[in-house]
Amino acid sequence: MASHRETKIGYIWANPAGRKVLLNYLPHLEDSPYLSFIKMKTLPMLAVANDTWTWPEGLLETILSELEQIPAHPEEVFPIPAEDYEDEHILAGSAGVTAPGSAERWSVFELELHGPQHGNPFMDVRLEAEFHQNERSLRIHGFYDGDGSHKLRFMPDTEGVWTYRTFSNARSLDGIQGQFECTPPAADNHGPVRVRATFHFAYEDGKPYYPIGTTCYAWNHQPEELERETLTTLRTAPFNKLRMCVFPKFYQFNTGEPVYYPYEGSLEAGWDVTRFNPVFFRHLEEQIGKLGALGIEADLILFHAYDRWGFAEMSASADERYLRYITARLSAFRNVWWSIANEYDLMWAKEPEDWERYAEIVTSSDPYHHLASIHNCFTFYDYSRPWITHCSVQRIDVYKTAENTDEWRTRWNKPIVIDECAYEGNIDLGWGNITGEEMTRRFWEGAVRGGYVGHGETYLDPDDILWWSKGGRLHGSSPERIGFLREIIEEAPGGGLNPLKSEWDVPCAGLADEYYLFYYGFNQPSYRTYNMKPGITYKANLIDTWNMTIQELEGRYEGSFRLELPGKPYMAVRLSAVKE
Repeated sequence: MASHRETKIGYIWANPAGRKVLLNYLPHLEDSPYLSFIKMKTLPMLAVANDTWTWPEGLLETILSELEQIPAHPEEVFPIPAEDYEDEHILAGSAGVTAPGSAERWSVFELELHGPQHGNPFMDVRLEAEFHQNERSLRIHGFYDGDGSHKLRFMPDTEGVWTYRTFSNARSLDGIQGQFECTPPAADNHGPVRVRATFHFAYEDGKPYYPIGTTCYAWNHQPEELERETLTTLRTAPFNKLRMCVFPKFYQFNTGEPVYYPYEGSLEAGWDVTRFNPVFFRHLEEQIGKLGALGIEADLILFHAYDRWGFAEMSASADERYLRYITARLSAFRNVWWSIANEYDLMWAKEPEDWERYAEIVTSSDPYHHLASIHNCFTFYDYSRPWITHCSVQRIDVYKTAENTDEWRTRWNKPIVIDECAYEGNIDLGWGNITGEEMTRRFWEGAVRGGYVGHGETYLDPDDILWWSKGGRLHGSSPERIGFLREIIEEAPGGGLNPLKSEWDVPCAGLADEYYLFYYGFNQPSYRTYNMKPGITYKANLIDTWNMTIQELEGRYEGSFRLELPGKPYMAVRLSAVKE
């Protein structure tokens, strides 16, 4: 193994022989919750990383010497599917077919073909289909779902008759033709979410969508009872977007094993990354469907660093195969968003060019152009990249994040979604112990600066069931207040709050000459003078964002006027032009 002082520990760890050497001398690495961070370092960096623990003299050189004797681990290369997967005597298009005769607009039309399963169908079978309506056509990729079941999923976006034809290197799956009727959507089906008016969102049918998100990274990897409890909580919570991981997560308060794994094999024996586990993916899409039934968008994290199973460190070929498989399975779900990675800059095995390549695979494999972004830890990604539809931002400071929203709008000219502004909770780390008042303040601060802030909760639990990771129940005081803010945003004119020019000490959003929303945050003025354009009459509301009350002040106001305020924090003032 060509290992030396500049080699990342992650590359050593990825080689079973190299890992054995490391664990022989550094056994604590096996169960360290900080392993993802350690893998980014070199051995010399690790040797001096902790001032309270000094490596014995000569240990570093001993480890490096043993590593030098290990041969390099070969890169996996997947073969291209052969054109003669089935013998010539197999009749073309002879596979059994299961398909509905109709599907509503923006729903999932599923074509199931009952066909061959010899060899490794995940690798050996290529399956596509073209769907036509009038002069329009869309080509989609199929996938193998185990037990001889090959599937193609299509999301029709226009009503009327659609026809289709399959293409495959498996003769029995090739040349199958049919049609179905796309019917009008149900009342609660508004289509996938799109960017609207540069900084905001709307469903495809034009209905405004305001992302009020939360994070439950590993809720879909928990026992069934806990997953049901999470869905029950979401049913009455204010959130309409949820960040969740495809792969299981290993980190503080989340050190157990998932119910299902994405590949055949085991951690001990190794994973066969050429054979997906259909049960894992069926469970994932079942949970995405349940979120959709609640009106919740699934912001699906495709890669993350918090891993002990090796899924964050697969070869480039395995990564590509995974991305093509999951987009084939999930692109037809209208409530899916693609988050290429959570904290991409913590993933030691990926370079900037890898993320661009992965983004191209995902976006080119998704014929419906779902929203796509990537999430940072320390370093912002280049959100000006054309494939990025919106900026998925993590806090850049323990204390200040939402205050930068209007600046980021100007910098990237895209919607700003602060998916992680810190979490309401009481754990030991600064990102996970802000108060409910502060979480609510950050939501309001981001909203009046023209963006959308995300929620998370990290209250200690005797069973380590923290909402941010495992779901379950909410314990904090901010969700109800966030729901109150959601109502305020939805009532505002213009399809989304946009920042307006205001005084230096208070942010303001709205629609010029029609609607103004001033937010005072942790300040507590006892009065305020407003200088508005003469000739426009306003009514004024005093909003207590914490106690969730709206008081309409007596009188009508025009030009320069003074409002008496209660002299306490977390207040907002709303001015609405009076229509004649």
